[in-house]
Amino acid sequence: MSEICGGHLVARHIKKIEGIDTVFGLSGGHTDSIYDGCFEYDIRVVGVRHEQAATLAAHAWSIYTGKPGIAMVVPGPGFTNSLSGLVNAHFDNIPLVLIAGYPGLAQMDTGSLQHMDHVDMIKSYVKWHGRVLDVNRIGEYMSTAFSKAVTGRPGPVFLEMPTDVLRAVIDENDILPVRKGSQKYLPMPDPSSLEAAAELINAADKPVIIGGNGCLGCEEELLEFVDKTGIPFVLMNKGRGVVSDEHPQSIWDGAQMGIYSTITSADLVIGLGVRFDWAVMSGKAFPNAKMVRADIDPTEIHRNRTSDVGIVGDMKHILKGLNPLVEKMDRKAYVDGMRAGYLEMVKEELATRTTVADPIHPARVVELMGEVVNNDALFMVDGGDSGYFGVIGLKATEAASVIQTGTSVFGCIGTGIPFAIGAKLARPDKTVMIVQGDGSFGFNAMEFETAVREDIPIICVILNDKSWGMIRHGQELIYGKDRVIGTTLSDARYDKMVEALGGYGELVEKDEDIIPAIKRAIDSGKPACINVICDDTVVSPETLRYMAYLKGQG
Repeated sequence: MSEICGGHLVARHIKKIEGIDTVFGLSGGHTDSIYDGCFEYDIRVVGVRHEQAATLAAHAWSIYTGKPGIAMVVPGPGFTNSLSGLVNAHFDNIPLVLIAGYPGLAQMDTGSLQHMDHVDMIKSYVKWHGRVLDVNRIGEYMSTAFSKAVTGRPGPVFLEMPTDVLRAVIDENDILPVRKGSQKYLPMPDPSSLEAAAELINAADKPVIIGGNGCLGCEEELLEFVDKTGIPFVLMNKGRGVVSDEHPQSIWDGAQMGIYSTITSADLVIGLGVRFDWAVMSGKAFPNAKMVRADIDPTEIHRNRTSDVGIVGDMKHILKGLNPLVEKMDRKAYVDGMRAGYLEMVKEELATRTTVADPIHPARVVELMGEVVNNDALFMVDGGDSGYFGVIGLKATEAASVIQTGTSVFGCIGTGIPFAIGAKLARPDKTVMIVQGDGSFGFNAMEFETAVREDIPIICVILNDKSWGMIRHGQELIYGKDRVIGTTLSDARYDKMVEALGGYGELVEKDEDIIPAIKRAIDSGKPACINVICDDTVVSPETLRYMAYLKGQG
């Protein structure tokens, strides 16, 4: 008779049924039988230094593998520590399976160690939650968790595993068979909605495409749509780079001002797998435009802004259906005229990227980062002002190659280092770089120890203004420079910290040293930190927009 314990069943399902070989977590007694199962089934367990990093790294790993990410934590404080990362995945629509240990069923309501009500704290931000009460149902619950995570609009799910269930033993012959839960079933769009959308697209004079996470995985179909229609486009979030920023119809070259000037003057906005949140003034940025919106989630079609045509379905199928219906158009004159207008508006901002200055302008650092690797890298962008300069200044030449790790709506900073760890493990062939503020660096800086221990060579470039720059500048603008409080930081040697943890570090204070320092970091083959002292008087356009947004809230 062959027997297996519950913890090993969990690990075997992860590896053998779902085909996943990497999980992220922080060890503890409640989950040790799952860890032992991971040892048995050759699953890589990346042990982080804070549970937030586990959910964040799993998030990034999911983006770059196309599979659900897995984070494992102990109950109580391990669970609560993980929540920022889990909620970040919720707002980013990422399939993430959070597995938490739980006190044994016999210890319920006895004041057992780390016992708390997890579900009431988490249920608003997960698609599904469950607790396994019988070892024989572990496979069933695991399959359900993965299925819920990937079905429809993806998102995180939560599964509790009591210790006595994980340690219970069952005869192999008594195990109920299960199937792969992460198998995706993709809904088809209604043909009549495709025809109605094509009619609007063909008739438009000044259309623009705004694409988001829903475009991920649609490289061929979206490129055909863009090329055939001639429509200018901006792809955001994880959809950025599905069609390269270097495509002649991309409007990323116009920075924030160029993007807004284009979408506000459009007579038709085509929203593809994107939420109309505060980044586009919740749909109010284009008040006079007609609207076509396509999304896998029907509740998004009229969210914040009524659409003229809504298409519900899988984006790949939507684009495959639209492409034969749209007319081939030459809109070069429209695109060229629009570009000439916005480039004139942003010429001073763009000049900061190529101007040598002392102290160094943060936009200049970002420009040279892209130059060093010829934009052939995965860039994790993390921070306030630093986030703006990273997102605007870098070029995405493949899908999700420039991402703002904290998501637009949630605004979760400190995400860059765990994201880079997950991205590098998913794509070991790629250089992975972080654009980060000195403030956001501090949240998960100890994950450099994780990166060193696990031999994950990531490169973090800190745009160091010795402050929480966006908020400090906001205080200066609203209250005056003599009323700055709680927003200044020291000139700490973060590069030395990374060196002490076993990585590579350099301090940079001159323009001519930026490229050599980044090259040495890459050549070191170690996790690396380049600490660049930047001009602390620079105020990003995003800070001005953010302060205006807060003022508008009263």
